[in-house]
Amino acid sequence: MEIILPPKLNGTRSEHIAADAPAHMVIIGANGAGKTRFTSNIIESLGSKAVRISALEGLYGQGTDHDDKRPPTLDSLLSRLMQDEMRNLIGYKLAMAEGKKTELRRTRLDRVIEIWQDVFPDNRMLIESGKILFSRGMDESAYSALRLSDGERAVLYHTASALYAPGGSVVFVDSPELFLHPTLTVSLWNRLEILRRDCIFCYTTHDPEFASSRNGAPIIWVRDCDPSTSTWDYDILPAQSGIPSEIYISLAGARKPLLFIEGDSQRSIDAKLYPLIFPDMMVRSLGSCNKVIESTRTFNDLSALHKMDSMGIVDRDRRDDTEVAYLRRKNIMVPDVAEIENILLIEDVVRAMASWCGKYPDRVFGKVRKTIMSLFRAELHAQALQHTRHKVKRLIEYRVDARFADINTLEKHLHELPDILNPRQTYEEFCRTFRRYIDSDDYQSVLRVFNQKSMVTSCNVAPLCGFKNKDEYIAGVIKLLGTNRPEAAAIRTAVKHCLGLPTPPPPAE
Repeated sequence: MEIILPPKLNGTRSEHIAADAPAHMVIIGANGAGKTRFTSNIIESLGSKAVRISALEGLYGQGTDHDDKRPPTLDSLLSRLMQDEMRNLIGYKLAMAEGKKTELRRTRLDRVIEIWQDVFPDNRMLIESGKILFSRGMDESAYSALRLSDGERAVLYHTASALYAPGGSVVFVDSPELFLHPTLTVSLWNRLEILRRDCIFCYTTHDPEFASSRNGAPIIWVRDCDPSTSTWDYDILPAQSGIPSEIYISLAGARKPLLFIEGDSQRSIDAKLYPLIFPDMMVRSLGSCNKVIESTRTFNDLSALHKMDSMGIVDRDRRDDTEVAYLRRKNIMVPDVAEIENILLIEDVVRAMASWCGKYPDRVFGKVRKTIMSLFRAELHAQALQHTRHKVKRLIEYRVDARFADINTLEKHLHELPDILNPRQTYEEFCRTFRRYIDSDDYQSVLRVFNQKSMVTSCNVAPLCGFKNKDEYIAGVIKLLGTNRPEAAAIRTAVKHCLGLPTPPPPAE
């Protein structure tokens, strides 16, 4: 089967996708990009071969005025399941009464019950008095589908809808992730695709994680549309795998530049801080620094296609100036502090927080500075050792990853490694450098090399600013950044400067 895609905004001819069951495809785009109309155009071109599934419409009857191919409702599907079940039972009884040797065949209802109870193992589907009822756990009381959660009803709806799709049809699924947990969404549609190998599934979504889970599927990125001419700005994305594909897809329809950061999107300081420092960017948390580096590189390599800018931020993590300069050339910013917590201790940040809390900035920062310099002096040798280990490890990786003509060359090279690495000399150099920071009271350089997770607590910046603890201090920084106060602007400028980004000059007196 060949699926004809709608005409493009630039006047080029409509594209075609060859699709034979079993197969699937994904249409992705931001809200307002026109992906629903785009899908409707394809449905119209396929005529009777197209089937629509929409949990929102099926459960709540919320349709669209430009789409005349209505999906079934949950009530109608449950009625059809019971009618088919009754016809199957009556046919079986008639055959038995006539003495014919027959077996009670599996029905669509049997398959729905099997899948639904696999997804929700503590729940049961029951047939009582010609009705489909449900029960939960040890509770023997039965209830109707009206008392099911949205997620439970969505699984029921999707399964029954997929089973009633005519053989050889293209099944268009609106928002397949709606009402469902992400892990449940992927496993459910994997199973339904296997169950209906004779159909082609086409998903319309704005969820990048679900889109990337359809391995090998053509993914159509709808960026914009002109309703008056029924034309669209779209591209068929190149086949990719792993994180680069997922990140590339996740930006479909985004109107803001991208900022990739480390950490967890819910709990990390990065995810709370950077969206407020860069309000004009869309911030995505990716977990590890390697994912940030690879995703930024990949997305910028494809900039000719998506025409959007992206930037990454990774912790310094004892990187030297050469590594930092290399990453910054790749549009991956590295703060001039050892880790994210140290940003909260930058002089201008501490002074802004003290001022906002009605404290004396000079007094607060003076005490914070004195404590941190004292802590660093006490841990100088331990910090020098950590930096030495990091440098030696990086050097070993670089040397061992080189190409060798034979095993003898590799063996000779490894024997020379101790002299090349010279860890004691490296350690002593770090010690001398760190002592120089202490002797010159170079606070900013100490923040750049001092890796100590408890430093925000140990330096007492929170109580000095009037907060009970570190968490309240961090929450205070986040709260301040949500305002338009001059202290918030000062923090933004300080953080951008710390990242090596250009900052506007102060206003003229």
